[in-house]
Amino acid sequence: MVEPADLELNVLDFNRKSFSFERTIDWDGEPIALFTRRETESESRFRPKVIRLQVALPVAWIAYDLAADLLVPAKDGKPGASPPKGEALEAAAQPTRFEERGIAWRRHAEADGGFLYVPEPWADRLLSPDGLSRLRAP
Repeated sequence: MVEPADLELNVLDFNRKSFSFERTIDWDGEPIALFTRRETESESRFRPKVIRLQVALPVAWIAYDLAADLLVPAKDGKPGASPPKGEALEAAAQPTRFEERGIAWRRHAEADGGFLYVPEPWADRLLSPDGLSRLRAP
């Protein structure tokens, strides 16, 4: 498990993209880390808009990869599974459910056009009305 200072000083490597730490949310005694990234919706559009991408996962599922100097999702808290190969996809082009670094993920479309990524085992809790309001609260 990473230390709180590690969350603030390093970026999370997820889906071939870098996400900055936003905050932690207490979920019945377990801290959930929320990471954010903003990117252009689609370079091919005449007037693309900026969308927000977020990743929410238990702090216990985050490891510091010393070799890459990055935070990585790791269900057992140890960086082990290698990152996926290839280039990053536009968020809207990704499947709703996918696997990365040995963790099943779910992509949730937000009303503002952005996306929230959560681990599948936590999806029912984090994507519930209560979960979404906790994640959206400042």
